[in-house]
Amino acid sequence: MGRAVLKEVETGATVVALPGAKPGVVPLPAPARKPLSSRLLPWLRAILVNVLPPLVTVALIALFWQIAASGPQSSLPPPTKIWEEAKELIVEPFYWAGSQDIGLGWRILVSLQRVAIGFSLAAIVGVLLGALVGQSVWAMRGLDPIFQVLRTVPPLAWLPLSLAAFRDSQPSAIFVIFITAIWPVIINTAVGIRNIPQDYRNVAQVLRLNQVEFFFKIMVPSAAPYIFTGLRIGVGLSWLAIVAAEMLTGGVGIGFFIWDAWNSSRLSDIIVALIYIGVVGFVLDRLVALTGSIVTRGTLTN
Repeated sequence: MGRAVLKEVETGATVVALPGAKPGVVPLPAPARKPLSSRLLPWLRAILVNVLPPLVTVALIALFWQIAASGPQSSLPPPTKIWEEAKELIVEPFYWAGSQDIGLGWRILVSLQRVAIGFSLAAIVGVLLGALVGQSVWAMRGLDPIFQVLRTVPPLAWLPLSLAAFRDSQPSAIFVIFITAIWPVIINTAVGIRNIPQDYRNVAQVLRLNQVEFFFKIMVPSAAPYIFTGLRIGVGLSWLAIVAAEMLTGGVGIGFFIWDAWNSSRLSDIIVALIYIGVVGFVLDRLVALTGSIVTRGTLTN
């Protein structure tokens, strides 16, 4: 029987002992493998559920737009006319024919570079200030009223001041992004810090964690869902602010392209640029949401 048990461990078989018979080894049947179709169906169903409704909605909007804008009194071009007039912008987003004659892809990359710098600064400073306001009662009493006043100032209202201070359009646009995106990060971080369970604080006292260890091991993980919610709001505001700032500061960004197209009465180019802006903004939001879902292990919902 000992040898039979050893045989079971080695081969994965079952030992069966019948009355009046010697123990024998009966092999287990191999697990049935699911057919390829049954494995692909859930994947295809998930794609259809998430992709098909937006596609149908877009098609219906385009059809309604085509019908409404086809009349002689319409001031906006229909989708078919947009395709005819702005086809190159759609199919060749990365063409380069000169310093200003470039595709929308290059213009968006220039704007994204500014957004990356300004938003990164806002995320770092916002989390630190939010942690200070959320952790200290005196800091909250002293800084929170100032934050509540400054966050109501429109983004473009900061542009003349930043141009006077930096005397250059590039740092001025980055400052506008920074000052626009920092407020939701501060507020959400402070709320998350204040909602840390008292048990976590007691554990930190028992372990005698210093301020740096408490910040990285207790505060940030506990407030991560709130922090990433503020970051998602901040990245959306950053993308809004850069488009508006570039309309006034010039350059090769997507905002200046829209303003230049308006001055040239190229409505089709403007509509294509708006679609690009919306898609890029959606991608930025999804990236921050995906990062937050990974960091918080699924706590932050999309």
